[in-house]
Amino acid sequence: MKLKICLLWGLALALLFSFNSCKPKESAYKAAYDAAKTRETTTNQNQTVETPPVAKPAPYTGATSVQREKVTVVDGSALQQFSVVIGSFLDPTNAKSLKERMTNQGFNSILAQNEKGMYRVIVATFNTKDKAAAERDRIKEQFYPNFQDAWILDKQ
Repeated sequence: MKLKICLLWGLALALLFSFNSCKPKESAYKAAYDAAKTRETTTNQNQTVETPPVAKPAPYTGATSVQREKVTVVDGSALQQFSVVIGSFLDPTNAKSLKERMTNQGFNSILAQNEKGMYRVIVATFNTKDKAAAERDRIKEQFYPNFQDAWILDKQ
């Protein structure tokens, strides 16, 4: 009987030690994690990311985009016959924000509203279409890639 009890105790101890030795060690996982993190950081520091330059499109040489509208000045000075429009908004807050931004950059910006309720942000106004077209192209180039859809308003 004593032999059986000793054998059982011996077997229990052997099982206990075998399960304990298979138990994963937290420190081993932490060491592996730290090593991987170090490799990742070193790899990222050695890599240089080159961004290709943004190519500006060639100046638009086709027909001048002109839209004829009846507009009323909401904020700013009087309009001449042809004006350069850089933004159109239904929301007056957005239109005023862009107008203020352009005024802060030195433009004599004007806010106008058409008969359908659209607010037009105008940055330049001229008596001739050619001068308006030249200014529109200059603004497109100066603010690239913004305002690429700038157009000319022909006042009714």
